[in-house]
Amino acid sequence: MSEKRMYICIDLKSFYASVECVKRGLDPMTTNLVVADPERSEKTICLAITPSMKVLGIHNRCRVFEIPKGVKYIMAEPRMQLYIDYAAEIYSIYLKYVSKDDIHVYSIDEAFLDVTDYLSLYRLNARELGLKIMADILNETGVRATCGIGTNLYLTKIALDITAKHSPDFIGCLDEETYRRTLWNHLPLTDFWRIGRGTEERLNRCGIHTMEQIAKADEDMLYRLFGIDAELLIDHAWGREPVTIADIKAFKPQTSSLTSGQVLMRDYEFEEGRLIVKEMMDLLCLDMVDKNLITDSVTLYVGYSNESGAEPARGTASVETETNANTVLVPAAADLYGRIVNPKIPVRRISLCCNHVTAEECRQYSFFEDSGNPEKVRKVQEAANSIRKRFGKNAVLKGMNLKESATTVERNRQIGGHKSGA
Repeated sequence: MSEKRMYICIDLKSFYASVECVKRGLDPMTTNLVVADPERSEKTICLAITPSMKVLGIHNRCRVFEIPKGVKYIMAEPRMQLYIDYAAEIYSIYLKYVSKDDIHVYSIDEAFLDVTDYLSLYRLNARELGLKIMADILNETGVRATCGIGTNLYLTKIALDITAKHSPDFIGCLDEETYRRTLWNHLPLTDFWRIGRGTEERLNRCGIHTMEQIAKADEDMLYRLFGIDAELLIDHAWGREPVTIADIKAFKPQTSSLTSGQVLMRDYEFEEGRLIVKEMMDLLCLDMVDKNLITDSVTLYVGYSNESGAEPARGTASVETETNANTVLVPAAADLYGRIVNPKIPVRRISLCCNHVTAEECRQYSFFEDSGNPEKVRKVQEAANSIRKRFGKNAVLKGMNLKESATTVERNRQIGGHKSGA
């Protein structure tokens, strides 16, 4: 684009932990608090820790047992619905300054704003507008924020993740020139967005340790190493990013999927695992009916007990006709589980995906299909959805959901696998 864009990215500092401190009348910057479920083991991951704990060298998303024994802290049980409510309130603050068309919500605690067309309106520069929004969030919710400013989305993210941390006003600002001057030799490489340990190790083996070295490396070598992903790596090394928020809003995926996954609280025996697969598939069917979607196949991933050291099981089952009927898909998923999973090894992680999901009005019926029975099944599923929406997800249950090893009842009380607090 010929016009120079200006973006800001707002990140809510230690969001879940900050909300818990605010609700208790405590300062998130000076209070030691972790958000973690006390009913789970010490191996459970802390969803958030306050900045004062990070100052002590404790890593965010650590496990409870990794917190040094001498550190005193408050453990707050997760309240996901509360955090969603706070995030919605903060989103409404963004809307006071820019249109929803110029906002890209990256996660519950992070959002990009294209402020290009608003700076002259408010007679502010990007830093001043960022400070104004941050102050508004603090005054309205008690939650502190950090801010990245950049001339493209990538630089804005890097300004937030790297530069803002070392700024007294928690704002970082980058354009391509300052990025190359100040961060081309920044270490480690994993501080940069989309560079994980695996990518870093592959680059290191080629003698590449900095963004400058990536930018000046032989491009053919990088494409041999990373395939098409090398294009993004090279662009980012130079501080370039052509994608805009408008591009993100306009993007329509060629194919869609619906996925459900869970990590089990203990090792499950073979038949217990099959029960979980049936529960998960049944809920995905209800979700598809609610959204008027159908699928032509189901992919199952099953991870075994950590102690087993066994490779995960993966497989896909196709159905003759696209459908969302639980009478078709639940048996298909259960049969797939029986075919790919080793019955002698306990199960710990399960993920189920409905592939090539399309709108139900696009469905093509088979001449050999009994069209009456699927319609009856759909009406039952629609009735179940209606009752669940009115009286709660656990208002309608099946016999399998009441078995000792079933998880649906508990998961229906959760949001994103954690307690809703509602």
